[in-house]
Amino acid sequence: MSKGIEEVVGSAVTIRFDASKCIHSRGCVLGRPDVFVPNAKGEWIHPDAASADEVAELAHNCPSGAITYLRRDGKPQEAPPVVNLVRVRENGPLAFHAELAIDGQDAMLRATLCRCGRSASKPFCDGSHAADGFAATGEPPTSESTPLASRNGAVTITPAKDGPLLIAGNLEIVSGTGRTILRCTKAALCRCGSSANKPFCDGTHKTNGFRAP
Repeated sequence: MSKGIEEVVGSAVTIRFDASKCIHSRGCVLGRPDVFVPNAKGEWIHPDAASADEVAELAHNCPSGAITYLRRDGKPQEAPPVVNLVRVRENGPLAFHAELAIDGQDAMLRATLCRCGRSASKPFCDGSHAADGFAATGEPPTSESTPLASRNGAVTITPAKDGPLLIAGNLEIVSGTGRTILRCTKAALCRCGSSANKPFCDGTHKTNGFRAP
């Protein structure tokens, strides 16, 4: 496997863990410490400690997409969501759940993307917001918008050089508590950490020296 990626094959399900995307939400070790054994020496992922359905639920609750799975029991694999969402996490990243096409990356259904401007793994979050004390509300004001004709489908995310995340596709931007902030098919979301209109870009990256590919 690639550096930082672990794959463990079980009898009913294969678990794949990508450390480079993990934001340490700890849902895995708190939810099933028998499947994801914390502080273990050696093997720490145990697919056969739970059913394939239970493993799938753990993966579905991983906001970053660091945990994915492949069912080996003949049942359907994970499907794209019915409603494409990005959640604005309090003092943290943008958590996407959609059929995602992120520039230069394999297709994925979940991703947490940096909005503090400090991640060393841009466009992905690496937890730098916590270490650096990034502060940004997860409850920005609601903008007027109309229901989308379609709420699912592919969402393309293109990080603009030294600028925002450019979004194209049906997407509902929601607060950390699930309130709809905006329904859109295009958006520019701040990733320099300094916009006065977070989560949206206001052009501050042009004056604050932000640099990112």
